Amino acid sequence: MDALFRSRTSLLQILATFFLLILLGLNNIREVESLGINYGQVANNLPPPDTVLQLLHALKITKARIYDTNPQVLTTFANSNIELIVTVENQMLITLSDQQQALQWVTSHIRPYCPATNITGIAVGNEIFTDGDTSLMTYLVPAMVNIHAALVKTGLSQFIQVSSPNSLAVLANSYPPSAGIFRTDLNGVMQQFLQFLAATRSPFWINAYPYFAYKDNPSKISLDYVLFNSNQGMVDPYTKLHYDNMLYAQVDAAIFAIARMGFNGLEVKISETGWPSKGDSNEIGATLQNAAIYNRNILRRQLLNEGTPLRPNVRLDIYVFALFNEDMKPGPTSERNYGLFQPDGTMAYNVGLLSTTTSSTTEPSSASISLASSAPPMVKQVGYQNLANWMMMFVYFCWHCKQSLDDDHDDVLDVIAENLENSAEEAHVDIPIDGTNTCCSSCRSAYP
Repeated sequence: MDALFRSRTSLLQILATFFLLILLGLNNIREVESLGINYGQVANNLPPPDTVLQLLHALKITKARIYDTNPQVLTTFANSNIELIVTVENQMLITLSDQQQALQWVTSHIRPYCPATNITGIAVGNEIFTDGDTSLMTYLVPAMVNIHAALVKTGLSQFIQVSSPNSLAVLANSYPPSAGIFRTDLNGVMQQFLQFLAATRSPFWINAYPYFAYKDNPSKISLDYVLFNSNQGMVDPYTKLHYDNMLYAQVDAAIFAIARMGFNGLEVKISETGWPSKGDSNEIGATLQNAAIYNRNILRRQLLNEGTPLRPNVRLDIYVFALFNEDMKPGPTSERNYGLFQPDGTMAYNVGLLSTTTSSTTEPSSASISLASSAPPMVKQVGYQNLANWMMMFVYFCWHCKQSLDDDHDDVLDVIAENLENSAEEAHVDIPIDGTNTCCSSCRSAYP
């Protein structure tokens, strides 16, 4: 009886706080942000960096990522408003696992360009965990640690984050999102990787392409669902969250996988996503129309400054792949046709960036629109709405845990409880929870 009373009392206290927050009518506000773009250069016919910079300015793009530390790009982008992520090539990881070599690399490839060039991130390799050369995995975290240490030594660590983009293939399961979990063969090195990100407050970068899921299974996956078009979507059976697009579901699957490793607070950002405008005969869905729809809808959703269903009030940062078609990329035809623009500056297709009459990167149309958010600017406040969302979800599961969860899914409630505690701490609100899964344990002792 005492357990029953304590359980119901805790739930009533949480509910009272939840409805108080609703009555306050306070929202978690996000600042105006810009869509990011991946500026790949695996081509022999691209415009020079100064012309590319003019194009980015015309599009109001303020965030870009390059796949090396090209000195011409770094010099050209100096004194611009572009936040730039640079990349350490995969083959450099072994060298940079040596501390002295990493310091020399930062000293010669990063330090000379700062602060004039606004380098905000270093991507150490790309999709290392799923690269064909599995030996590189053992060098990833040491290289990241050494690069970060070099940034500290050169006084740049407070301005530049260090991470490494991951393929979605690091997940053993991504459906439903709450079942997201990393591959067991990656657990050891993934634990070290996540520990580094948590210690340095760096984001987990994911390269997420719903296109691949659709291409591999077009008979079972709705095209509208992957393109962000109107559709019924899906409801996660354990969190009861509704998803109207696959990209957000993939991101939340990564968030759950990270939480299962004990690192629930890490921010997840999309380092790459896109859709090819052309493909081989077996590349189903790789069409000009689908590419235009996907990227146009990505742009529209970014204008809303929205988050995923699991983290609705944490704006999801997205870097679209790619700025240009790259004619020297190996692989199927699709690999050379992800660009929003042709190398001559004409649009590959219209996603609402420039008018269809634009023919040159040096002559941006007056009809161009901003890739920066058009959401109305508001004053930033603490995340009461975020806290309220997690309260509602926690109460739902505590009240219905015997119906909603079985023993194999206790970790779903653990994730929800952790988010609730973190949100309460950020909002400076006391809630009656002492550790994760407490309320659910009380329910089970009250209702054997």
